[in-house]
Amino acid sequence: MDHATGHPKYFAVFGMLALLTVLEVGVAFLSWSKTTIILLLVLLAVWKALLVALYFMHLRFETNRIRIMAVAPLPLAVILVIAVIQEFR
Repeated sequence: MDHATGHPKYFAVFGMLALLTVLEVGVAFLSWSKTTIILLLVLLAVWKALLVALYFMHLRFETNRIRIMAVAPLPLAVILVIAVIQEFR
């Protein structure tokens, strides 16, 4: 982090996102069980989403009230995704 301005080094965050993307591609070609691969890919995707939200959307530098507003809709999104997945079983 740049101590003079208090903002992140965007290229470092970008590098981390690129590394996580390479990891995702590598995980996709592993010969492990589908469940394990899916869990790993979801964890990596959540990690990338957190990096984007915290640094590129500047949530890391906001008050808790703004963070709560950004996180509040996530349970509804999870419920909707689960409902859609149940339709295809």
